[in-house]
Amino acid sequence: MPIHIRHIASLIAINLLYACVTIFTKFAAQQEFMSLTYCLGLAGAIGVMGIYAICWQQILKRIDLSTAYMFKGTSLIFVMLLAYAIFGEAITPMNIIGATIIIIGIALYAKE
Repeated sequence: MPIHIRHIASLIAINLLYACVTIFTKFAAQQEFMSLTYCLGLAGAIGVMGIYAICWQQILKRIDLSTAYMFKGTSLIFVMLLAYAIFGEAITPMNIIGATIIIIGIALYAKE
């Protein structure tokens, strides 16, 4: 089954959405347990997971599972970048090496 650019863009977009779950849960973890902001953070994570699940099923109708799953590594890169942008977390040289390995792996697989 050939993979098109729009499918790759969809995979990357859905993995960015999936990365937002981590951001919502990190936000919730920084709040007082069972406070309104805590519950809103968890509700946001659950809502995003619901949207993600529906989108993931739609993508799997168009792309082989092995190809789609290979792109899940991009969500780790998105989490790292979002954590830096939103929470001011540091990006270490090891983070950059790991992200580079993920990108190289995706590129090598896509080349085939």
